[in-house]
Amino acid sequence: MPRWFNTAGPCNPADHYMIPALRRLPEVHSLIDQKGYFVLHAPRQVGKTTALRTLAQELTREGRFVAALVSMEVGAAFTQDVGAAEAAILAMWRGSLEAQLPPGLSPPPFPDSAPGSRIGAALTAWARASSKPLVVFLDEMDALQDEVLISVLRQLRAGYPDRPSHFPSSLALIGLRDVRDYRVASSGGSTLGTASPFNIKVESLTLRNFTRDEVAELYQQHTADTGQRFLPEAVDRAFYWTQGQPWLVNALGRQMVQTLVPNRTEPITSQHVDAAKEILLRRQDTHLDSLAERLREPRVRHILEPMLAGRALDDVPADDLRFVQDLGLVRLAPTGGLEVANPLYREIIPRVLANTAFASLPPQNVTWLRADGRLAMDRLMEAFLAFWRQHGQPLLGTAPYHEIAPHLVLMAFLHRVANGGGTVEREYAIGTGRMDLCLRHGPDILALELKVWRDGEKDPLHEGLSQVDTYLAGLDLDSGWLVIFDRRSNQPPISERTHATSATTPTGRSVTVVRA
Repeated sequence: MPRWFNTAGPCNPADHYMIPALRRLPEVHSLIDQKGYFVLHAPRQVGKTTALRTLAQELTREGRFVAALVSMEVGAAFTQDVGAAEAAILAMWRGSLEAQLPPGLSPPPFPDSAPGSRIGAALTAWARASSKPLVVFLDEMDALQDEVLISVLRQLRAGYPDRPSHFPSSLALIGLRDVRDYRVASSGGSTLGTASPFNIKVESLTLRNFTRDEVAELYQQHTADTGQRFLPEAVDRAFYWTQGQPWLVNALGRQMVQTLVPNRTEPITSQHVDAAKEILLRRQDTHLDSLAERLREPRVRHILEPMLAGRALDDVPADDLRFVQDLGLVRLAPTGGLEVANPLYREIIPRVLANTAFASLPPQNVTWLRADGRLAMDRLMEAFLAFWRQHGQPLLGTAPYHEIAPHLVLMAFLHRVANGGGTVEREYAIGTGRMDLCLRHGPDILALELKVWRDGEKDPLHEGLSQVDTYLAGLDLDSGWLVIFDRRSNQPPISERTHATSATTPTGRSVTVVRA
């Protein structure tokens, strides 16, 4: 039976193309040998469950340990009822362990203990009955909240001194976050802020992304099975968009070989990668949808909003920075500072934020296309000015990030232009004071530099002309737009102050300056 690229749930080597997950966790064996209790935290769908389920199988098969991975997620439905959460968790464990462990290694019946002690009692009974040291991996640990979370952590800490004969020899908590970022309010608005309920951990591990060579190795497995080749340029492009994020690498592969190029004699090119990327952005499958949900969390917004606006970060708490990094949204740039974790996320974040504005756009006549389907840049400018004068002010209120509200409304307009025949690409970075947009429509390319004029600042025209000059040079274009949003207090209404003039960059490129 042919294998496929997996985008749902843990990987199985019999069914899926996969990179050995444990390759990305070189430290884990020594922690288990040292009877360590540790945390594995990483963003969703990078292989945490696959890695530790595989490790549990290997440890049990080798014969030195009895090991299993069990989930805590079902307890999340009972944030304040510890007993009900424990009962649901242990019932789920029973079925899962019967499926995972060979006959004779399953745990004994779990004792009927008082609420608040049932997880610890179950682990104690299991460790006592086991013929070998017990290793347990608790998946989705950070799904628990409030009293249930604190109770389970304290039960683990209480049993820790009795290992390995009366409690698991080694144990791992698996989730998105490190312990100190586990949620203790039902709203998710506050966290433990400390590891003290689980101060027995010896290490916090994370799971790295694929390297470029591992992306090639994964795609080569499809070639070996089917004969269909991924050209080196396609591997390079896939790594560029994803930076090795495992779910994205698999999702691109799946779209390319199942939807775009089902003919196995046709090789996969970089153009196919770009087309697959656009499909993912339009569909916003589960992974991207769950990522989008995070954008409205205050700690995430506090970091992403200035990044999108090109401003330096304010005094952001270290916990917030670590939290957004743990979610996989941002990373430390090679040159220092923060950047969005990969170019595909860089595309999806503002696109998601512009969704409400896009849905709120009034019907528009498509006046910007010529008879041959090409963009008429002068008519596109006229359409934008008319749109902004009439609809800019009310649509600003639909944007979830106030500081970049005009950027999001403009992007919504450009997506209306691109729909069905083009793409909108974005570049932004901390401290640059700008956002760059590139509208591609068939052979036509429009580059836009977006600047904001705020209270107490000088007119950004001069700086903007230099910046758009550099941006146009990078795209090998001779002309583009510089859009300056005037957000100063006490300005005339948008309908009165929106206009366009012509200007020239320092190297002689022609630029339309839009004051909006």
